[in-house]
Amino acid sequence: MTTDSLPARTDVRPQPSRSEPPARRPLLARLRPGAGRQHHAGPVTYLLLTVAALFSLFPLYWTMVAASTDNTRVSQTPPPFLPGPHLLENLGKAWQDAALGKAMINSLVVAGVIALSTVLFATLAGFAFAKLRFKGRNILLMLVIGTMMVPPQLGVVPLFMMMTELGWGQKLPAVIFPTLVSAVGVFFMRQYFTEALPDELVEAGRVDGAHSLRIFWSIVLPIARPPMAVLFMITFVHAWNDFFWPFIVLDMTNPTVPVALTQLSAGYIRDQSLIMAGALLGTLPLLAMFVVFGRQIVGGIMQGAVKG
Repeated sequence: MTTDSLPARTDVRPQPSRSEPPARRPLLARLRPGAGRQHHAGPVTYLLLTVAALFSLFPLYWTMVAASTDNTRVSQTPPPFLPGPHLLENLGKAWQDAALGKAMINSLVVAGVIALSTVLFATLAGFAFAKLRFKGRNILLMLVIGTMMVPPQLGVVPLFMMMTELGWGQKLPAVIFPTLVSAVGVFFMRQYFTEALPDELVEAGRVDGAHSLRIFWSIVLPIARPPMAVLFMITFVHAWNDFFWPFIVLDMTNPTVPVALTQLSAGYIRDQSLIMAGALLGTLPLLAMFVVFGRQIVGGIMQGAVKG
C-alpha cells in the first residue's frame, strides 16, 4: 500500500510561520505607551519640591525670627536670620497688650459658624442648581454668579445701616450673618455635582420613593465629602483673616484677631518684633488646623479628582 492511497489528515493545525509578528499589545498600551506603569519621582523633582517648600515656609520662619528679637535688632541691616532669645517674652507681651484671649475665642466662633453655614447652604444650593429641574434655574444661577462681580466695598454703608437697625452694632452677629453663604461656594459645589454626581443615582432615589431631602442626606452628602472639606478649610481661613468688615462693625472691646492686632501698631513708634509676635500667635490656630485636618483635606481633593 503506497502513501498516495492514505486519506488526507484534516485535523492538522497550521503552524505559525516564523515571520508572523508577535501578539498585539492591548489597545490602551498602544495608545498610551506609559499606561499601567508606576512613575517614580526623580532627584530633580524632589529638589524642585524642596526649593518650593523652603520658599513657602520662609515667611513663617522670618516671622518667628523677628518675633524672637528686639525692635533694634530687627531694624538693623542686614537683618537677623537666626532666632533670638526673646520669643516667649514677646509672645506674652503681645498676648496681653492686644487682649488676644478674647479675640481668639471671637475668631473661632465667627470663622467656625461662617464655615459650617457656607458648607451647608452651598451644598444644598449646588445640588439644586446641578440636579433639580425648576423654572428660572438658569436665571437664578446667573444672578448668583453675577454677585461675584460686585465689589463688597459697595455694600458697606447700607449693610452697616442694616446691622445698626437690627441692634447688632459692635456684636459678633453683625460679622456672621452677612457672610453665611458665598456665591463662590455655591458655584464650586454646583460644578462638582455636575461632574461627579450621576443622574442615575438621583433617579434611582426617586424610583425608591425618596424625596429631595432624603436623596440629599443619603446620596449627595456621602459623595460631597471631599469638596465640602475643601470648602470648609478655604472658608474658615478667609473668615479668620478677614479684617475689613470686622474692623468697621466691631470695636476694641469685642474684636476678632485681625482687629485686635491693630493695637500693637497704634503707638508712635512701632515695635516690629511685637507686631510679628502677635501675627505669629494669630497664625498658630490655622497651622494647627492644617496639621490636624491636612491629610483628610488632601485625601478628599485626590478622591474628588478621580472619577469612575
